[in-house]
Amino acid sequence: MRFRRGPAAPLTGLMGGSFNPAHHGHRRVSLFAMRALGLDEMWWMVSPGNPLKPRQGMAPFAARMHSARMMSRSAPIKVTAIEQQLGTRYTVDTLRAVKRMFPRRQFVWVMGADNLAQFHKWRNWRQIAREMPIAVIARPGYDEDALASPAMAWLRRYRLSAAGLRNRGEWSAPALIELRFDPDPRSATQIRDADPDWADRFSGPAPRDEVTHSLIRNSVPTSSSNDRSARGHDA
Repeated sequence: MRFRRGPAAPLTGLMGGSFNPAHHGHRRVSLFAMRALGLDEMWWMVSPGNPLKPRQGMAPFAARMHSARMMSRSAPIKVTAIEQQLGTRYTVDTLRAVKRMFPRRQFVWVMGADNLAQFHKWRNWRQIAREMPIAVIARPGYDEDALASPAMAWLRRYRLSAAGLRNRGEWSAPALIELRFDPDPRSATQIRDADPDWADRFSGPAPRDEVTHSLIRNSVPTSSSNDRSARGHDA
């Protein structure tokens, strides 16, 4: 699949995660990816619920949305609950629907090396790669597994440099862009352990979606995101 960029086709990064809570690591890795890839903006797709993650310790959806909006403040990052609004079950369906909703945009899927290590277990993972370029950000402890994964064995033939994505007038998918930077030691798990009541500071109704401008339901359906056990920078 070929993509063309022009003045009416902003390049947008998509990064999914629980954001339980959002923290400076999410912001830092997003801004790094934006600079490296020449993205116009980043969308944080807050997962409404992931059956492969334990429900215990998962803050209400509204609290996670509020924490993401606070952490993304004054940055070219938009926080969205679009996955909840679409009601999609698998990533491949979410990405297809997002592309249909925003045909004048081009997208890059941004994920950590931990996700690449088990990407071959996602539903229709090769089709995900054909939908849009994938940027993989190194994460300590996961690089070896990612390099040895079945997905990497298939994707390595489609390697593309960040400069190639940033400077070319058009490119093709599948495309794999590998990014490395000094990782942020903070994690959502550490924040929850140190402050188990963090979500109480974000009580109240869920905010409006920054992409669709729709009101957000404060619910956690069990049918969402069940083709991935972790996303983005949320440890």
